[in-house]
Amino acid sequence: MATVGFIGLGNMGAPMAANLVSAGHAVRGFDVVADNIETAAAKGVTKAPSAREAVSGADVVVTMLPAGQHVRSVYDDVVAAAASGTVFIDSSTIDVDSAKAVHAQASEAGMHALDAPVSGGVGGAEAASLTFMCGGTADAFAAGEPIIASMGKRIIHCGDGGAGQVAKACNNMALAIAMIGTAEAMTMGQELGLDPQTLFDVMSTSSGGSWALVNHCPVAGPVPQSAANNDFKPGFAADLMLKDLGLAQEAARAAGTATPLGAAALQMYRMLVAGGAGAKDYSAVIQMLSARD
Repeated sequence: MATVGFIGLGNMGAPMAANLVSAGHAVRGFDVVADNIETAAAKGVTKAPSAREAVSGADVVVTMLPAGQHVRSVYDDVVAAAASGTVFIDSSTIDVDSAKAVHAQASEAGMHALDAPVSGGVGGAEAASLTFMCGGTADAFAAGEPIIASMGKRIIHCGDGGAGQVAKACNNMALAIAMIGTAEAMTMGQELGLDPQTLFDVMSTSSGGSWALVNHCPVAGPVPQSAANNDFKPGFAADLMLKDLGLAQEAARAAGTATPLGAAALQMYRMLVAGGAGAKDYSAVIQMLSARD
């Protein structure tokens, strides 16, 4: 079993750290929000008074932070406090440039480094069923995979440093586009008098089906676990989708790739969040389309 320093104990980080504890690892956690530390401590995480002390003596360091600037700042603080050969796993969703920068920083200090953003939301973090998209060397992936396996069910090595973030940006852009299309179809069907369950039964077994539909159907009824049945309480919040779509567009510009539907999705989620729905599930985008909200 490993000693793990875990930095960032929010809605995703706390259950991920708890799963490491359940797997038998010794986890020292830190967060700038004191309540988050207490939540994690109640699940077996040892409280660390600072990020540096969470990292000191750790075999593995996991970070789960809001944005690239936070990851860069933490790495600036803690890399020097870690022993050579420590495995650094950043599961934050951040821009590709920041991911590559902290990779280089950790590697130059003699560490293994992985960018390993996740898919699966809070439910996946709690159930240890997340998908991890990993970027880094083959050696870094081999070193990090046994730890990641305690937090997720599917672990994919996507390529060198930054590749995990590229995969996450592509995936979530496609998810947003699929959800908007699903919401438009479900709204149109209802407005034309079609029962939502009937349309779901057709689409979910036909060419209009998608992961977004069968897992997160944006109308109440057909999918009991969908947020539409619980006042759009978030599994994956709209403001996080907006963040990810912004990262996807930033990556598309850097690559010179045309993503018109991705750009349109960004604008729709920008409008949704500006209208006060940022804390709702991303499937609440249907409320911008439907007269029945």
